[in-house]
Amino acid sequence: MGLFNRKQNNDIPADPAAAELGREYAIAKRHGDRKTVRRITRELSNGTTNIDAFEAGQRAYDEIPPAYPTRRNRRR
Repeated sequence: MGLFNRKQNNDIPADPAAAELGREYAIAKRHGDRKTVRRITRELSNGTTNIDAFEAGQRAYDEIPPAYPTRRNRRR
């Protein structure tokens, strides 16, 4: 696999709103925003959100590496 992969991923989720909610959830998890995570969890518990599209949006964001990797030898 090269640096520029020619294969394109055209998997468009069935419910773009649920995919966006999944991306928002992944962002909140990465940044430690508990308030947003709880709000999205409550929205998921009502059962109107497409779980497959939600997980696809979450995976799409999780595949992006963090901009600034964690440092190992940080003084506390």
